[in-house]
Amino acid sequence: MPPTPQRLWRSRIKNGLQTLLIMTGLVLVLSIPGYLFAGPFGVVVCFTTVLLVAYFSSWVPARWILANSGAGLLHRHQAPALYRLLDTLYQRAGLQMHPRLYYAPSAELNAFAVGDQRDGGIAVTEGLLRTLSLRELAGVLAHETSHLCHGDTRVMSIAAAMTRLTVWATTVVQVSLLLMLPMIVTGELAFPWLTLLLVALAPTLSTLLQLALSRNREYTADLEAVAITRDPHGLASALQVLERHQGQWLATLFGQQPPAWIDWLRTHPPTAERIRRLLALTPPDRATSPLDGLNADGQPTLHQRPPPLGPRYWILRR
Repeated sequence: MPPTPQRLWRSRIKNGLQTLLIMTGLVLVLSIPGYLFAGPFGVVVCFTTVLLVAYFSSWVPARWILANSGAGLLHRHQAPALYRLLDTLYQRAGLQMHPRLYYAPSAELNAFAVGDQRDGGIAVTEGLLRTLSLRELAGVLAHETSHLCHGDTRVMSIAAAMTRLTVWATTVVQVSLLLMLPMIVTGELAFPWLTLLLVALAPTLSTLLQLALSRNREYTADLEAVAITRDPHGLASALQVLERHQGQWLATLFGQQPPAWIDWLRTHPPTAERIRRLLALTPPDRATSPLDGLNADGQPTLHQRPPPLGPRYWILRR
């Protein structure tokens, strides 16, 4: 049972407000080192740099990122079942572009979206294809399709740019404080306790806000994925599999129960909470996927593994 349109709209509005608040926080944190270094002019320089990075990053084609990650482009004849699945997901999500699916020869269980509605694609790893069923993969691909629809990768790239710029700006301020150390020792200048505290906290605050933004958009992508597939159990099952394979390192480091503070350092929300929200959307006795023609227990089949695209792919392709 997919979420109702009212719930989807409430989720989108809540997500938009949270994104606005977090981005505002990132802007305020970025203004701290800029102001400390050059006053109001430093703030203007920092914000101008972020706007330029955001503008030029929107022109970076998704295929450039994928070509330099070692991924290969899967053609329809190489993965017909996956492309039929993507056709259905894109149609339900309202995406007008043709699906592009990329393959990464990695044993990790991972899938990621790059780009947006104009020029985007989804990459899946060999480990993911070998581990998940088609039904589970449908949930994962729907989740990434949601990221494409709502431009999440662009939003996160802007947030990452602000965090990097905050780190660079605070480094400049710290170097300036070191150069002023002889005058502080001789008593010509008072020790800048407040300045030192601000430049020490700014990078950490910016990183935590960026991680919170990522977790917020992941929750919304889960809900949108269920609206596309109409099958909460498919994505919930996939998350359980991913947690079994990728959550083991936390248990190795901290024991069976990782500390609560570790959730602040995650790019994704806690898997248990995501699964709980998904299972609350449908009765527990639902056993089949409503995606037309999908074999719930089948495995995705690749008739041929594509070679890496190579660095010239993004230039030659039109």
